[in-house]
Amino acid sequence: MDRLKPSPKAKKIPKKLFVAMAGNIGAGKTTAAKLLSQKLGFELFDEPVIDNRFLKDYYKDMRRWSFTLQLEFLIKRVEHHELIHKVTKSCIQDRTLYEDPEIFAKYLHGLGHMTDFELDLYFEYFQKLTKAIKHPNKVICFDVPKVDVLLERIKKRGREEESGIQSNFLRGLNGYYATFPMVLSGKYGIDVMTIDVTTLDIRSGPGRAKFLDEVTTFLAA
Repeated sequence: MDRLKPSPKAKKIPKKLFVAMAGNIGAGKTTAAKLLSQKLGFELFDEPVIDNRFLKDYYKDMRRWSFTLQLEFLIKRVEHHELIHKVTKSCIQDRTLYEDPEIFAKYLHGLGHMTDFELDLYFEYFQKLTKAIKHPNKVICFDVPKVDVLLERIKKRGREEESGIQSNFLRGLNGYYATFPMVLSGKYGIDVMTIDVTTLDIRSGPGRAKFLDEVTTFLAA
């Protein structure tokens, strides 16, 4: 396997590290998580979207399915945390557990897609299910302020259920993501790195090298 070779002055990444990716829909989290898994030898925990039972219905009728979807994601991400705790090697998670309560649940409630009672119930479940959960050691937040860039990336990856996502929906999410790194740091005590990937192509060439260099420095700190 082609692993990233650190420079002589580079700090060594800890033997067991739990890293998570964060960012808006279409920001490039999945690509980054797969790249870091391949280059650093981390165990990859994909975002549970492919086999999600409610995602397709959710995008057709958010008012009906928002609470159900958020509960499904909560259960799956908690399961990931439990598995990550048992894995002996370093792990990388595609999307954090905390984006759902701090961004999506609050945003969907604000849009009227979740009732007050549903939001309260969701947070009750969140508190109970995450009492013994270990936080990630590090979170890498992808920032893409330009919504048209997100839409283009969503279009290119071609997930049928995402074909109806509108720019206003993504713009609203970006508002929450703007403060999310501070929430992770202040509320959960997690070390955070934010990268603007609007024009940064991490798939190859100088962009990939720059991304890997910055991330490995962050992970070793």
